[in-house]
Amino acid sequence: MKVEALEIPDVKLITPKRHGDARGYFSEVYNARSFKEAGVTCDFVQDNESLSAQKGTLRGLHFQAPPFAQAKLVRVLAGTVVDVAVDARKSSPTFGQWVKAKLSAENGVQIFVPAGFLHGFLTLEANTHVAYKVDNFYDKASDSTVKWDDPDLNIDWGMDAGGVQISEKDAAAQGWRDFDTPF
Repeated sequence: MKVEALEIPDVKLITPKRHGDARGYFSEVYNARSFKEAGVTCDFVQDNESLSAQKGTLRGLHFQAPPFAQAKLVRVLAGTVVDVAVDARKSSPTFGQWVKAKLSAENGVQIFVPAGFLHGFLTLEANTHVAYKVDNFYDKASDSTVKWDDPDLNIDWGMDAGGVQISEKDAAAQGWRDFDTPF
């Protein structure tokens, strides 16, 4: 397993080894012992999946407030996404900064996003299937979102906003300046 810290070191790219032959490949995508050795010490309690039928589907920037904050381990089962994490931890030297990575079924790269970050992804292909582990259970009252296209964050999603599809929840998201971070 290859582990790389991004520009915000708490966010990590994790690339499991693939053992392939003429039939395809086998990959151990999660092993608690290996992840602990890599500095990912979460106890994951829930697995989630999403299917985005259309290219340009954007989900985010989502978070759950404490005590239901969630760390996430995200991977793509089919298709490709641009995955973004925004540091929302008040006392962090990288507060308000973001990192992104391209995750795909082909490259097998996963991203670990710690609690205290906003998270979102944009699909670059139709029928993109994303799976992720979280270390806390979903709590509707703690769930919220910040505008994916907020000018203060100035995230480069790599796609014109006119081609992006979002949910009603994400369309009604708060701006970064209005966001009173709970982290």
